Amino acid sequence: MGDAATATATQPPPSASPSFSYLAVFSNCPLVAAVLAFAIAQFIKVFTTWYKENRWDAKQLVGSGGMPSSHSATVTALAVAIGLQEGFSSSLFATAAIFASVVMYDAFGVRLHAGRQAEVLNQIVYELPSEHPLAETRPLRELIGHTPPQVFAGAVLGFAVATFTGMMAGLGNSG
Repeated sequence: MGDAATATATQPPPSASPSFSYLAVFSNCPLVAAVLAFAIAQFIKVFTTWYKENRWDAKQLVGSGGMPSSHSATVTALAVAIGLQEGFSSSLFATAAIFASVVMYDAFGVRLHAGRQAEVLNQIVYELPSEHPLAETRPLRELIGHTPPQVFAGAVLGFAVATFTGMMAGLGNSG
């Protein structure tokens, strides 16, 4: 018994192992799917802003809010890719699915209402007389949440990206 403990303690750390590679992260299908879904969602926001407002807004590449929800796309892609890789009956998939549900609920629940409250507060501050101490207060960010259609569109995008990424990685093939 002592020999097994000694053998385990003398193994080199992963960074010293000859098979360790930082490039291995690119073969992590759930991670790749989640990051790709996030990037695509953020990129799409630039075009949806242009379509709705007839203006290009590069800030949409890094901003929150808007169509589609990049949060929903990211967590859905993560959960689906984990399901494809580990199995949809695995506890890891269950954890990812619950995590995705909480994030999406927060996106169209708490964050959407916080954004609407910011709109009202900004209007109140705007209407204050110029001599009021809060009249020069920097406006609050209003676009921080999502409507249910934005969350749904993000989830559909995440599902599609994870499915495509899983097919490219050969996941979900039985036999």
